[in-house]
Amino acid sequence: MASFSILLGIMIAIGIGAMSPGPSFVLVSRISVSNSRLHGLAASIGMGLGGAFFAVLALAGLVALLQQVEWLYLVLKCAGGLYLVYLGIAIWRGARQPISVASPDGRGTLAVSRALLLGLATQVSNPKTAVVYASIFAALMPQDPPLALMLALPCVIFFIEAGWYAIVALAFSAPRSQRAYLGGKVWVDRLAGAVIGALGLRLIGESLAALRR
Repeated sequence: MASFSILLGIMIAIGIGAMSPGPSFVLVSRISVSNSRLHGLAASIGMGLGGAFFAVLALAGLVALLQQVEWLYLVLKCAGGLYLVYLGIAIWRGARQPISVASPDGRGTLAVSRALLLGLATQVSNPKTAVVYASIFAALMPQDPPLALMLALPCVIFFIEAGWYAIVALAFSAPRSQRAYLGGKVWVDRLAGAVIGALGLRLIGESLAALRR
């Protein structure tokens, strides 16, 4: 019963974090509205895999190493920011390219496997997520957690992250959402590219500021 209460607390904390707006939300919504429901769901699975990966890192104690070796953490953070800036520029540059929305069965210009990889890469581009997971684990888990709880956490986090972004994918892949996107594609893509790029620049700025201290 105690393990269930701990797991429930962690689930609530991670769930609230997953729902906060960020580059992952922007990417999944854009993939869903500009391609198909299947593409959006593939991206959400990539988000879930990224979350599970960070959970494993946190449980393995590797995040503690990043916290001790600050320059390594900052280098990874800066690299993640550069990836987001690259992704934002790519979306902005493709804003004027014509597009036809994919059919519900997933046939379109973007491969479903690429949508999954984009979701995974975007999720793991910010190592701060791993530190958040580690902080939540440290705050809510007992000093000697049972093995069952340790094994359950990556799976639970996968389903929380993938589940939330699946909801986002279903909402934005609706025909009405896709029609609205096609009507304002240039500005929607430019806004998405600007948001993702700005978040990437923020990561880079935080890293450089920390290095100067």
